[in-house]
Amino acid sequence: MAMTDSNTDFQTFPPVPQVVTVAGTALELTPIRLGELPRILAAVRPIAADLSAEPDWLALLARHGEAVLELLALATRRDRAWIEGLALDEAVTLAAAVFEVNADFFVRQVAPSIARSGERLAPILPAGTMPSPGSSPAVTAPPR
Repeated sequence: MAMTDSNTDFQTFPPVPQVVTVAGTALELTPIRLGELPRILAAVRPIAADLSAEPDWLALLARHGEAVLELLALATRRDRAWIEGLALDEAVTLAAAVFEVNADFFVRQVAPSIARSGERLAPILPAGTMPSPGSSPAVTAPPR
């Protein structure tokens, strides 16, 4: 059966890998695959709120080091030990390349998920506040 829409012809080709050289190794980065999604989502969850169009990878490593290392290992399909052995500048270069290759995933999936979570929480939280985990309603209730 022939396809009539010329745009669909290009969708049948596998994505062209982006090659990035890190620590003397040429890595072929491709978008996340369906079977990798559950583990990738678990790794992204802790850092999702801090992701932006141009992430500060040093800040992300400082705040969420374990999650970033796991995400890099999964997205590059490399051993975690190899990722941990990278120099800091190489890790930042690799993280930026992984983000670029998977930008569609982060922009279309992760960012909207954060927005939906915020929308669900907004009606139940007082304007501009987020209760701390140890607070109780009786202690934090405004005086009458």
